[in-house]
Amino acid sequence: MPGPDTILEVNDLYIAFGGKEKFTAVNKISFSIERGKTLAIVGESGSGKSLTALALMGLLPGGAELAVGSWQFTVSSLPFAPIAFGNSLQLTCDGGPIDKNTNNIADKQSSKFQIPIEQIPSARGKHIGMVFQEPMSSMNPVMSVGKQLKEAIQVHQDLNNSLAKELAIEWLAKVQLPEPEKIYNRYPHQLSGGQKQRVMIAMAMCNHPALLIADESTTALDVTVQQEIIRLMDYLQQEHGSAMIFITHDLSLAATIADDVLVLYKGNVMEYGPAAQVLQHPQHPYTRALIACKPSADKKGKPLPVVANYIEQEKRVEKAIEDPKIIVSSPDAASLIDVKNLRIWFSEHTTLFGKSTSYFKAVDDVSFKINKGETLGLVGESGCGKSTISKSLIGLITVHSGEILFKGKDLARLPIHDWRAVRKDIQMIFQDPYSSLNPRMTIGDMLLEPLRIHEIVSGVETEKEIKRLLDLVQLPAGAMNRYPHQFSGGQRQRIGIARALALRPQLLICDESVSALDVSIQAQILNLLKELQREFGLTYLFISHDLTVVHYFSDRVMVMHQGKIIETGSADDVLKRPKEAYTRRLIEAMPVS
Repeated sequence: MPGPDTILEVNDLYIAFGGKEKFTAVNKISFSIERGKTLAIVGESGSGKSLTALALMGLLPGGAELAVGSWQFTVSSLPFAPIAFGNSLQLTCDGGPIDKNTNNIADKQSSKFQIPIEQIPSARGKHIGMVFQEPMSSMNPVMSVGKQLKEAIQVHQDLNNSLAKELAIEWLAKVQLPEPEKIYNRYPHQLSGGQKQRVMIAMAMCNHPALLIADESTTALDVTVQQEIIRLMDYLQQEHGSAMIFITHDLSLAATIADDVLVLYKGNVMEYGPAAQVLQHPQHPYTRALIACKPSADKKGKPLPVVANYIEQEKRVEKAIEDPKIIVSSPDAASLIDVKNLRIWFSEHTTLFGKSTSYFKAVDDVSFKINKGETLGLVGESGCGKSTISKSLIGLITVHSGEILFKGKDLARLPIHDWRAVRKDIQMIFQDPYSSLNPRMTIGDMLLEPLRIHEIVSGVETEKEIKRLLDLVQLPAGAMNRYPHQFSGGQRQRIGIARALALRPQLLICDESVSALDVSIQAQILNLLKELQREFGLTYLFISHDLTVVHYFSDRVMVMHQGKIIETGSADDVLKRPKEAYTRRLIEAMPVS
């Protein structure tokens, strides 16, 4: 039974979609959270983690069927249940239907669930805050991030413009954004993925909610900033007695932050209890499988186990999988791409006639090579220039000076009409899967487009090739007829990977390409990328803030800091025997399970 400090209690939460042939997304799950405590919800993509959070926020889409045995959220002794209705949302509680006009439950327990519908928006930010998985899709692209944060503050706090702006800048500083006064006036597209996520965290936390729901809120953050954000969340809990639901696929992070852990699989609870018990002494085979899938130093050079293998064979998959010989590029291998003295500067101030008077040096005099068949890891804090380098390699950012030599061509000076042929050989998996997928195109059309433009296969074989690509990234053939918004964040990332693989490139740039994936799918994708590398001789530039994954996957590693490469060498040398203090700080910030 929940204790007197219980702030949220949910019993038998059920969410389904469809008419006659219902799809059960969440199947009668129960949990509770006390003040000042953190519940981590973990599981594979599509397990129902985010839908549970959306139900608590009253944000389930139209067409959803919601039923709950009992549901009580108490803020300062005020009974509260945030329920919003879509066009055909059905809700029952203890068998009694809710009147959609009054939002009351027609039974004796209705006092637990009363709140006027018009009060739900103010309750969402004031009593329950949420950090969504996709920061770009959650922000207004034509409004500066500072004004969006100020607006969130003024909706719930009686402050004038000046005080609200001052508080907004203070929160931008709290979430470790550099030069918060300048960030205040920037737009979402001018920030890195990690910086956008930090703004979203500030927006969710600025009104000190009683319950904070963090849906993969640190996915895009580098390890040092992740550590600072976790400390900030912990401070908020200690100061205000807030409860937190922390949705994540990172089991090490869950072990670090959570008091209790709820493990979901296909909408069902597999295991629920204290974090130490669940993650250190798991009882359910599925929980043991999730833990086994995580990359580690002792698994380097071996294929990672996946959940399906673990459960089907009912024994440790590490013993069931053969260890194939891994081909590692030698230092003497021919270079595929050679970057010399690369500088990428952005104008900060201009004269009346448009001449730049000062620059922000995002990439400053960087040189490196990537050998054929090699995986080069690139790590560093958010905003250090990693993604800027990757975008310059495919012509999406103008180079200030320097050379990018690829197959005898200098990409830094390549005419725009020559880029089509180059982009067939260099593909990129972008950091933000939502903003890089066309919301008006089906997945099948997205995969068809590059196949048709570059004539990869004949017209009669395109559908077969699309199904093959979807199968490679563990998506069903039926996915080709659906749109991006119908997939989870991890599934959208897999679609991005399939699209990049469609052209059979020589160089594949992976910009946080597995950061949004749960550990089992992450293991499948890493195994797939290694298999493709062995089969086709692919070369990778692998950008990630997860040093464990980088060490497992990469042959060599470069460490970037403030636009410069400060350390480079083999993965073992850099990540096990670092020379630079900055590299050591990154390693020390990694969560340990």
